[in-house]
Amino acid sequence: MDFGMKNRLSRIFRPKTGKTVMLAVDHGYFQGPTSGLKDLKKTVTPLLPHTDCLYITRGMLRTCIDPNTDTPVCLRVSGGPSILGDLSHEDITTSIEEALRLNAAGIGMSIFVGAKNEDRTISNLGRLINDAERYGMPVLAITAVGKEMGRDTRYLGLACRIAAEIGAHMVKTYYCEDFHKVVEACPVPIVIAGGKKLPEMEALQMTENAIKEGASGVDMGRNIFQSDNPVGMIKAVRAIVHKGATVKEAFEIYSKK
Repeated sequence: MDFGMKNRLSRIFRPKTGKTVMLAVDHGYFQGPTSGLKDLKKTVTPLLPHTDCLYITRGMLRTCIDPNTDTPVCLRVSGGPSILGDLSHEDITTSIEEALRLNAAGIGMSIFVGAKNEDRTISNLGRLINDAERYGMPVLAITAVGKEMGRDTRYLGLACRIAAEIGAHMVKTYYCEDFHKVVEACPVPIVIAGGKKLPEMEALQMTENAIKEGASGVDMGRNIFQSDNPVGMIKAVRAIVHKGATVKEAFEIYSKK
């Protein structure tokens, strides 16, 4: 990797731990004004000091994030359908040049393995990586899961390996039973998605399990910004990811208001 690629990755994954706490707030690109993100600026601003990398769309970055922030950005660059349509019909919606203008540390898109348009989304990933390599821009591949597909080790292992084989520099996927097998078969860093809102103790337990089984961090959204104590929750997640805190210790951090 050249300097630019290495430097951008070092902004996403903290060099001291090799891990990251990403805050996912890109949900509106297909869900609209999701609960907790109706006023994105109000929600995200107090969380930024505790975030290693913000995963967001260009529209919300331009309008809702203070340009004086030191928090690196990973830009969502795919989209197209809404929750009313077929989500696997995504395409590339933001150019590499735009990501560079916005000073992104990385870019990300979804692939829909096993869905109707899997070939389209995987081919889009390949084209995105081809363009990104010219500028030293790392690409995050997100293994989206359709309504009819289970989030088991075999499926997630397949999806993550395909993403790595196509050339993704990092992968976002879901935690599952025997998650270590997914990590072992994927030669690039894996961060786990938070998924649907869970009770805080359960979300922290999932984080601890994933880190112990080899995850390089989290890209968590609803389990942070929909929490009744978002700042406490992101601090708790950070304690597990970067300091090896136990779930009990992390829950105590979350509980302090």
